[in-house]
This record gives sequence, structure tokens and C-alpha cells, in this order.
Amino acid sequence: MASITSHSPAETFAHGRALAASLRAGDVLALDGDLGAGKTHFVKGIAAGLGCDGDVTSPTFTLVHEYTGGRLPLFHFDFYRLESEDETLRLGLDDYLGSGGVLVIEWAGKFSALLPRGTRRFRLRAGDGDIREITEEARA
Repeated sequence: MASITSHSPAETFAHGRALAASLRAGDVLALDGDLGAGKTHFVKGIAAGLGCDGDVTSPTFTLVHEYTGGRLPLFHFDFYRLESEDETLRLGLDDYLGSGGVLVIEWAGKFSALLPRGTRRFRLRAGDGDIREITEEARA
């Protein structure tokens, strides 16, 4: 497990941007952490690093946002409000998995059984003030 400490939202963004350089078509990133842990700032950085168009916002109410125009399309999911695996599948998760883009899923732990082998899992934790710990967990 690799862990990074971020001291500001700008650093969390920068860590996401740096991660984007290593991403390939079909990659799936699972993000978990409490509310306010920095998940969406991290995704904003990933989108910027991929060169995607649009203002990245949390898809808590829309459940999925699509960002294109970059090196790879980014599909940003949020499982927070979903209650069942069936709801998750009705969003078209399987279609997105085969789309050739990068999937980033906030609150992925709610339905981790639906995620493919090789999913990269990140846990974000809030500390004092703006300090965040971003830990990449071992791949399944």
C-alpha cells in the first residue's frame, strides 16, 4: 500500500492529476472515504490530467457524469445514494466498463462485488484542517 499526505485541496488535485498520466483505457478507480475527505477534488485532478472538458462536480444526485475531450473519456460515478446492486447495474455500469474510458467511482465500497478484477482502490481520510491521507490499497 502506498500512502500520500495532502496538505490542501490544491495538493489533492495535483495528486489526482499526476495519477492520470498512468491511466489507460479500461482502468477502474474505486474511491472510498468519509464525506469531505477529498474524493471529488481528487477526481477533478484526474480529469485535468486526462485533459477532459467540463467542470467536474460530484455526481451525488445525477449518479454519473461523463467528461470527454481529453486523452481518454472519464466516467465519474457516485454510489452514495444507491441502495442495491440492481440500481447500480441499471445505471449501465457494465456498458461503461467496456467503453474504453476510465471509470472513477466514489463510495465504491458499497457495491465492490460489481467491480472488475484489477480495480485500483483508494481510501481518502480527512485529518486536521485541510490535511488528507490518500492510500492506494492492494489490488484484488
